[in-house]
Amino acid sequence: MVVIGEKFPEVEVKTTHGVIKLPDHFTEKGRWFILFSHPADFTPVCTTEFYAMQKRVGEFRKLGVEPIGLSVDQVFSHLKWMEWIKENLGVEITFPVIADDRGELAEKLGMIPSGATITARAVFVVDDKGIIRAIIYYPAEVGRDWDEILRLVKALKISTEKGVALPHKWPNNELIGDRAIVPPAASVEDIKAREEAQAKGEIECYDWWFCHRKLE
Repeated sequence: MVVIGEKFPEVEVKTTHGVIKLPDHFTEKGRWFILFSHPADFTPVCTTEFYAMQKRVGEFRKLGVEPIGLSVDQVFSHLKWMEWIKENLGVEITFPVIADDRGELAEKLGMIPSGATITARAVFVVDDKGIIRAIIYYPAEVGRDWDEILRLVKALKISTEKGVALPHKWPNNELIGDRAIVPPAASVEDIKAREEAQAKGEIECYDWWFCHRKLE
């Protein structure tokens, strides 16, 4: 089972957009991707998730992030379900969906719960270097919140670019609002640097180990 910080395994997969190689299909274009599994096609909770993801695809793509789904159903099942969603809900699914009918990739990624034969609602956020940056699991009976995943991706990209951490519910944190947390001091010299930066008004601190600043 893979963990955060590891390279996403190199695999060739069948999808509704043809055969593609991961993670190269996205990383070679400088894109991040979100691989998310669902238990089965033609199920109510999964249908609400696919509908909601498609509604937010534009927001993800503006961030340089591409979604790709997965279940152990076959390609023809995915295609028929996509057709049903378009005809009945008025939304065309534009992202690829992996047909992992043998469950090989799902097993490799730890997507299948103990005693189950279908995938849980797993989410893997992978950056443009092919590194797994976040992993989230939901049980089959609870749908995901794509707005939270979108918030997570925004926070990860800002953290990567700015070298900061982001607080609970950022950018609407109860203590510091939309400000970013300065990484904790790791030495006496770091503490002095924090105090000097605070004196200059560059950062604000509750204490030397809890400092924050405005994002530029």
